Amino acid sequence: MMSFFKALVLTVFAAGSAAAAEQESIAYGKALVEANCARCHAVGTADASRHAAAPAFRTLSERYPLGALEEALGEGISTGHPDMPEFIATPAQIEAIIAYIGSLQTR
Repeated sequence: MMSFFKALVLTVFAAGSAAAAEQESIAYGKALVEANCARCHAVGTADASRHAAAPAFRTLSERYPLGALEEALGEGISTGHPDMPEFIATPAQIEAIIAYIGSLQTR
């Protein structure tokens, strides 16, 4: 009986740690897109893009699978709207940005 309880406690602890890590990743992604993308793109849940050709991040999954965005970030996004600057992210930044974008997607 005690080993079942220990396993249950460890499972709950692991789930809590994973959830905390996911929230930390989302917060890091949010900081990255606010610093690098918000001058053109809507990066929040209800804001409008400042650049007409820049899609709101909350609608990106309607245009692209998030996996495609992950690949584009890894290769360095150099297209998009005509005056979009090239952006190359590290693997940790890519993971965080995708986590944040995923957290925003309209359902």
